[in-house]
Amino acid sequence: MARNTDLILTAIAPAIWGSTYLVTTEFLPDGYPLTISLLRALPAGFLLLLLVRKLPSSAVMWLKTFILGAFNFSIFWWLIFVAAYRLPGGTAAILGAIQPLIVIFLARMILGSKIYTLSIIAAIAGMLGVALLILTPQATLDPIGISAGLGGAVSMACGTVLSRRWQAGISPLTFTAWQLTAGGILLLPAALWLEPEFPTLTTTNIIGITYLGLIGAALTYILWFRGIAKFEPSIIAPLGFLAPVSAVILGWIVLNQSLSPLQFLGVTIVLGSVWIGQRAGRPSNPAAAKKATD
Repeated sequence: MARNTDLILTAIAPAIWGSTYLVTTEFLPDGYPLTISLLRALPAGFLLLLLVRKLPSSAVMWLKTFILGAFNFSIFWWLIFVAAYRLPGGTAAILGAIQPLIVIFLARMILGSKIYTLSIIAAIAGMLGVALLILTPQATLDPIGISAGLGGAVSMACGTVLSRRWQAGISPLTFTAWQLTAGGILLLPAALWLEPEFPTLTTTNIIGITYLGLIGAALTYILWFRGIAKFEPSIIAPLGFLAPVSAVILGWIVLNQSLSPLQFLGVTIVLGSVWIGQRAGRPSNPAAAKKATD
């Protein structure tokens, strides 16, 4: 029961991330991916630092924090915002479907994790499911948007695996505070140099940025890093498939986007792949396994 509870709490994060694409396109000004990423990360990071009142204790940990901040936030968010601007919401989210497969092989190379057959099946099934989700007339294949989406998937895969390697002994709240702040600091010069002056924020813009910072970043990454500390990356990664499902369902409910029978089939396959992915590495007889360890 505790394992299922931990998985459900972790799954809340990607389910909320699916709303990023709706909020970006409907609440935020177009053409400022770096600045919006900055406004999402840095204030939330500072707020969490005020709560934890703790900083990395060594130069090595500072370096690791900035590397993770780059992979999990600076690079990842910049690329997914570019993808969100240039592609329909569902298409942008779905490009992350390759991430679980990348995580499986990165975890093998970096952590020495075992590659489970069920993990591979779950990753391939999830990719098939999300492929069905994007078979809509609105699913344009903008090259820059596609490249940004795939690059974001690679960045988050690296961040997931390295977070598992470097998080030992650090609470999820502290880990999130450090990385959000580091990611925001890295985004600051890029936003100032590469993007035009940000327009005056409207009430709608403020609502969108506040949601993305407090809910879509601070809360969700606390849950995500908590899950990474408890489970192998190959177990956690398939939960990311919930983001495109969430994005497509929100587009259907909020934006009145139509869903075809193939898309409903895609949702079913994706949910099935998530279920299969959680079975990877579990003993066939849990009771016997528990008795053997007592």
